[in-house]
Amino acid sequence: MTTLAAVAVTTATFLGMEFVAWFMHRFVLHGPLWFLHRSHHVRHPHAFERNDFFFLFYGSLSMLLIMYGSAAKDFRFWMGVGIASYGTLYFFVHDVLIHGRLRFWRKSRNAYLRALNMAHKIHHKTTGRDGSEEFGLLWVSPKYYQLALRRPAPTRVLRGKSTQPEYQQDKQG
Repeated sequence: MTTLAAVAVTTATFLGMEFVAWFMHRFVLHGPLWFLHRSHHVRHPHAFERNDFFFLFYGSLSMLLIMYGSAAKDFRFWMGVGIASYGTLYFFVHDVLIHGRLRFWRKSRNAYLRALNMAHKIHHKTTGRDGSEEFGLLWVSPKYYQLALRRPAPTRVLRGKSTQPEYQQDKQG
């Protein structure tokens, strides 16, 4: 497989995973597999939730594609890489940024990431199986992006530092 074809398969798989994630979330997780996904919509004191089992499905699928396609580096290998890439980004955006499961990234000043966060909060506003909206991960409805552009970005204050810029401190001191 040529480099260009490998990049095309990986990119197409990565982008296709957004549709797969939206479809699965909308019709399967909020449908027949709600009994597993419900744990993601309710507060609980546990570090893990039943919803985390879905990682095993997509991780296993990615691993199998990479393993069976690795000898020839054929399309299966690059599809597995695309799924793994999407899963990695999903973890950082969804679990780290939005839900704060690892506390090293608190707030973003980026309008797109703030819009993503707003859309996800709207999704979680409904704790039941029905009535939710915004099922994707990376695609954000334009209304949330516009709202993020209109709202001021969060300010960051470093602990132990003055909130005044240095040039103002020099004039006063």
